Amino acid sequence: MADQLIRATAADGGIRAVGIISTRLTEEARVRHKLSYVATAALGRTMSSGLLLASSMKREGSRVNIRIKGNGPLGGLLVDAGLDGTVRGYVENPSIELPPNEKGKLDVGGAIGHEGFLYVVRDVGYGYPYSSTVELVSGEIGDDIANYLVTSEQTPSALVVGVFVGAQGVTAAGGVLLQVLPKAARDEALIATLEDRVSQLSGFTPLLQQGLTLPDILERLLGDLGLVIMPEVQMVRFDCSCSFDRVLGALKLLGKAELQDMIEKDNGAEATCHFCGEIYQASSDHLAQLIEDLKAESV
Repeated sequence: MADQLIRATAADGGIRAVGIISTRLTEEARVRHKLSYVATAALGRTMSSGLLLASSMKREGSRVNIRIKGNGPLGGLLVDAGLDGTVRGYVENPSIELPPNEKGKLDVGGAIGHEGFLYVVRDVGYGYPYSSTVELVSGEIGDDIANYLVTSEQTPSALVVGVFVGAQGVTAAGGVLLQVLPKAARDEALIATLEDRVSQLSGFTPLLQQGLTLPDILERLLGDLGLVIMPEVQMVRFDCSCSFDRVLGALKLLGKAELQDMIEKDNGAEATCHFCGEIYQASSDHLAQLIEDLKAESV
């Protein structure tokens, strides 16, 4: 099934639900960054979370940045996701691997660490971006994002995200976000019902592996609560905005002396994009042209 995102409401508009399948984009990230099993799971869960958070934004060009910095060996990670369905990200130590946790699953919490911080920046397309910082509660991504939504945005939320990765790569990835909106925020029975149903899920990827679609999963969770699934299906994908021109622009900021030193010592320059792993080669001719541009600008 293609990577996609769907939106829905329930309980007469008191519940907002979003579901995502992110299998292919997670596999692309795994290949681009040469990720270990546990690093794939950590980045894949966070990319799904980023797209789920961005899905509620209104203005074209809006984006969400999620940075997680824990005390585990993974070091940390950064994800950038947009309302347009594009996402990119990387981890600091992509080759780190850990034994399975006590449940026999990939130990994402151990890799990230149980102590640290989650940083979320929302760029709504105008003015200053909104930023928030919360402490990690488990390092398992879903718990931490849900805690951010409750703590920082005062929105009761349940988030389940998962990645299944084996010898053949990523075969299932995605998640579902359920939020109780202000009109129903005082309905304790409704909140308890949602929490109970989410807690009974064995995970998200097992549902995909059973052949369930996103509408099937939302129907299972909210079908008796007046579920209304929006007709639009949004495609999502791994996409990076880096380019050779941007690399040249960054190199130009180094100044004439540093560029000349690169020409003499390295006969050029090499730059790697952290977000997508793309490698760019700037020849000595490119650097010489940048020096000439700087000279012309200083006249």
